[in-house]
Amino acid sequence: MNRPLPDISSLKPVGGKRSSKRDLILNAFVRQEGHLSADDLYDLVRKEDPGIGRATVYRTLQWMVGAGVARKVDFGDGRSRFEPSYRHPRHFHFICNTCHRSSEFLSSDIESLIDEIAAAREFATTQAVVQVFGECVDCRTGRRTPSLEHGVTERVFARDAMRIAIATERSGLEFYTRAAGMTRDPQGRAVFERLAEEEQEHLGTLEKRYAELLVDDPDLETRPTFLFFKGPAHGLFADGTAELRKGGVNDLQALLIGIRCERGSHRFFKRYGERFEDSEGKQIFLEFADEERAHLDLLIREYRALQTRLGTVGRPRRRAAAGRPTR
Repeated sequence: MNRPLPDISSLKPVGGKRSSKRDLILNAFVRQEGHLSADDLYDLVRKEDPGIGRATVYRTLQWMVGAGVARKVDFGDGRSRFEPSYRHPRHFHFICNTCHRSSEFLSSDIESLIDEIAAAREFATTQAVVQVFGECVDCRTGRRTPSLEHGVTERVFARDAMRIAIATERSGLEFYTRAAGMTRDPQGRAVFERLAEEEQEHLGTLEKRYAELLVDDPDLETRPTFLFFKGPAHGLFADGTAELRKGGVNDLQALLIGIRCERGSHRFFKRYGERFEDSEGKQIFLEFADEERAHLDLLIREYRALQTRLGTVGRPRRRAAAGRPTR
């Protein structure tokens, strides 16, 4: 399955000019899935233009790595391979020492750790390569398990994106239901009830889409996870619900907790949605980002309205309720 061709019109070698041969090689590379050796790419390019030499392909590959269009990976079999990185999210690899197959995954926790350490060292990262070597379950046990071979990665991404979205809706539903039950202000309670109804409706839609996705691929449920997002996998509102369970939360504080959860959810889905190439998973993330933005705006408006009704605008707030909502 060929990838949609990204916009590469602005890419050109530093200090050099664009060339038709370089463009052909670049286009051939970014359209491919998986990992290509220099020889693999040379064979692909030769089918379109037999006049392109091996040295030209090698030089273009090195330029693409330097320009951030390609990542160089080594699977321990003596051959360097390359994968597209332009408009592709940073991800990592498990590599089997026996069969040399790789398995990709994306982890927000690893990314956050790298970013945190880089910031502490004032280090400007351009590329991060995490490769974990060992033995895959197939080689270790002799059984064949569903894999992420070419053509199914996009469906697995969509599956994982839906799982995270469903977990978020379930945690949001629990949060807003609980918040509505404990809120004394009638208007604030109505806002929480409205959001709970929307979460219930969105949850039903997502569960239906998830079931439809499984019909197209009977092995989809058992294929390896691609998106390892530890916190979001358990619901982005779980911590907020835990705060409500502790008790002692007033109406303004409940709204502030909701604002914090919605803001975090919006940023999460927007950040990753914008980094993925066009796919169903990307669409799910961006749809969610828009929904969470709308919920965030509603909660901020209600928070300010409640302040006005209570006559607390401009008054110092207790520490537990501190944190003025901002866009």
